[in-house]
Amino acid sequence: MKIQFNTNKNINGDEKHQNYFSNLIEKKLIRYQSHVSRIEVYITDQNGKKEGLDDILCLLEARIEGIQTIAVSDQADSIEQAVSGATEKLKTALETILGRMQNQKRTISWNKTKRHLKRWLQ
Repeated sequence: MKIQFNTNKNINGDEKHQNYFSNLIEKKLIRYQSHVSRIEVYITDQNGKKEGLDDILCLLEARIEGIQTIAVSDQADSIEQAVSGATEKLKTALETILGRMQNQKRTISWNKTKRHLKRWLQ
C-alpha cells in the first residue's frame, strides 16, 4: 500500500511529517493493505495563516483494486486530529465496501452451487 502526501503552502509537508502520518495511516489500515493499492493524502489549511476552528482539512483517496476510488475527509483544529478522523472514516468505508464485495462473492458462489446440485440431483 503506497501512501502519497500532498499539502498546500500553509502546511509543513516535510519528510518527518510524511513518515509520521504514513505510519499512523498504515497502522490503522493494515487489515486492508491487500485490497488498497494506494492512498493519496491531501492536507490543507482552509484559513491560511489566520486562526480558526476546524480549519485543517484532510482528504483521503483510496484506490481499491477492482472498484472506483473512494474518498473521505475530516476537518479539525490540528493536522493530527484531521488525519486521524479521516483515517477512521476510511476504515469504516473500507469495512462496508469490502464486506459488500465478499457478500456478493458468497451469493454468486452459492448460486453456482445450487445450479450444480440441481443438475446432479436430476
